[in-house]
Amino acid sequence: MSDLPDTSAMMPVAFGLSGLNDLAHFIHRQNVLAGWWTNPKTGESIIDTRNVGEILMLIVSEIAEAMEGHRKGLMDDKLPHRPMIEVELADAMIRIFDLAGAKGYDLTGAVHEKMLYNATREDHKMENRVKPGGKAY
Repeated sequence: MSDLPDTSAMMPVAFGLSGLNDLAHFIHRQNVLAGWWTNPKTGESIIDTRNVGEILMLIVSEIAEAMEGHRKGLMDDKLPHRPMIEVELADAMIRIFDLAGAKGYDLTGAVHEKMLYNATREDHKMENRVKPGGKAY
């Protein structure tokens, strides 16, 4: 029997999720101020026209960098007191929260609902994962 709590009975605040949307808005605001949502040639906002596919691939590139740092056991070159995987995961989160803030996505609600859903999934139960053909990852 697992010592983990029954997630289906918990609210987002119990997981510390209540601030995800605030964090997304904060990060996005910082990135707007830094000019990442402005056309550098015209000075106009690109909030409505920025390529979401490009942003998603930038998130993927941060994850790939995290993988490389983990694979090689590297420390980060800009924050040398931290493992590269840790810093690159932070970079991915910053990009994710920035996009969510720009688009007004409800990460708090989505993460909570997804965790509740995952708690009911047969392929997420240990007894099913160890069966032949079970989900290994």
